[in-house]
Amino acid sequence: MLHYAIVFLVIALIAGVLGFSGIAGTASSIAWVLFVVFLILAVISFFRKKA
Repeated sequence: MLHYAIVFLVIALIAGVLGFSGIAGTASSIAWVLFVVFLILAVISFFRKKA
């Protein structure tokens, strides 16, 4: 999942540099959501292994 977040972040950066602001904003939002979901799942996994 972190891989997908990084891919969408790279797409957002490239689209932003090329001037496609709509695509850059959408890809950035998707990357942010995937990253947050990854962090939540990582924290849950960490605490489940401790118990």
